Amino acid sequence: MRRNTLIGWSFILPNFLGFAAFTLIPVCAAIVLAFMQWDAVGVPTWVGLANFEKMVASETFWIALRNTFAYAFGHVPLTLAFSLGLAMLLNRALKGIGFFRVAIFFPYITSLVAVAVVWNMLFNPSMGPINQFLNMIGIANPPGWTTSTTWAMPAVIITSVWRDMGYYMILFLAGLQAIPTETYEAAAMDGANAWQRFWNVTVPALRPTTFFVMVMLTVSSFKVFDLIMVMTNGGPGRSTTVLSQIIYREGIVEGRFGYSSAISLVLFVIVLSITVLQFKIQQRRER
Repeated sequence: MRRNTLIGWSFILPNFLGFAAFTLIPVCAAIVLAFMQWDAVGVPTWVGLANFEKMVASETFWIALRNTFAYAFGHVPLTLAFSLGLAMLLNRALKGIGFFRVAIFFPYITSLVAVAVVWNMLFNPSMGPINQFLNMIGIANPPGWTTSTTWAMPAVIITSVWRDMGYYMILFLAGLQAIPTETYEAAAMDGANAWQRFWNVTVPALRPTTFFVMVMLTVSSFKVFDLIMVMTNGGPGRSTTVLSQIIYREGIVEGRFGYSSAISLVLFVIVLSITVLQFKIQQRRER
């Protein structure tokens, strides 16, 4: 018994040591640092709730919080819908279907900087092909996209959905292929049409996959950073500034690590709360 326990720990310990060194200890340190003032040079000074009071009084924080929620509310449902639709479309045993699956998945493994640069070119207000197409179909004043405070966030969301939907399509494909074909055949024999089969067979069978995708999308949406940094750098103005950007600017750029840690703690609590709520809803549905 002891030998089996030691063998088990020998497999777990290396991964746990890496997790502790690069995740657990830094997270715990950041929580403590949220109540201190530190510039990475001197000795940390305990300031209590001063960092949080400064955060609540900051207009930039509230703008970034609103933008973060706006991005999440756009990115999560759209990516979910498109990835599920693509998975159902490509869940067929057709010759060459593998090529289309790979083609749709490919943007996810492409350099994010390259994706952002290409989409910035596509969204160019004067020379971009998107606005040229809109002009061609009769829209005289197309959006300014990343140069507009109104359209910059939708442009980022569109780019993010295009990049991410291929990955989540693979997850939905795995879920669809695990559904027995006999279930669809029985529903068809009972007179169910295509929509009824989707709603009463596909959706319930995909509930575990959908839950996993929802959690992953929520976490990735609230910690979005790199795509916005490359596409808009938080602009124009502060229209696309998100919490992760403020954390980076206050900590890495300005050296206010205590204030940066306080914002990161708030972001952690928000994501944790939403994730716990999703788990509660999922547990209630399974009862």
